Amino acid sequence: MDKTSVRAVITGGVSGLGLAVARRLVADGGRVALFDVDTEKCDAAVTELGADAARFFKVDVTSESDVAESIAEAADWLGGLNVAVNCAGILGAGRVLGREGPMPLDRFAGTVMVNLVGSFNVAKAAAERMARGEPGEDGERGVIINTASVAAFEGQIGQAAYSASKGGVVGMTLPMAREFSRIGVRVMTIAPGIFHTPMVDIMPEPAQQALGESIPFPKRLGRSQEFADLVVHILENRYFNGSVVRLDGAVRLEPK
Repeated sequence: MDKTSVRAVITGGVSGLGLAVARRLVADGGRVALFDVDTEKCDAAVTELGADAARFFKVDVTSESDVAESIAEAADWLGGLNVAVNCAGILGAGRVLGREGPMPLDRFAGTVMVNLVGSFNVAKAAAERMARGEPGEDGERGVIINTASVAAFEGQIGQAAYSASKGGVVGMTLPMAREFSRIGVRVMTIAPGIFHTPMVDIMPEPAQQALGESIPFPKRLGRSQEFADLVVHILENRYFNGSVVRLDGAVRLEPK
């Protein structure tokens, strides 16, 4: 895919990994629609990226109507849609049996709704819009990239809800890619390890350093631009399809 032809929807797009992807795509000449619920950071993100290249859409990824309407509006503004990157997510941390009793079911369900159902919701709406586009080389019409986590494979104590939601994202990657092959849309998932994101920023500095030391090599937290670099490589390499790529410095999470 030609970098300058990228017309992308990015969920969780005003901060963290999503904003890093937006920065890279815009720097390469693409245009982006930032889907997020964070109205405090949206102005700064659009100002940084440029109003001609980026636009903010307040979107609840768990709402079917909200996503469908916003995808349509975004595609019209972008002049088409050929990329969707799902970065919206929540931690949903908590033990199944905590000190104050079992985890409330709505906490588990809420985590799954945002991380898994939200990703599915955006992917299906984006694919429907991409199917209308003109095919490029190899008949490609678009690429959908979801974000899972290494916790999908080695979930720690306190991550049952989070791991289940990310495991679901991993599980739907191949069947979705197989189905969308008929419309020329590829589906990939990136499973990042421990990255320096706003979620990590709230941790004390010693805790951040300890996390970095736990990575086999390189001994540091992942950088958001490294995630963005992988997104771009997936867009450029059409033989990436239907698989999950770990981006983790060889870390394997301990039980806790």
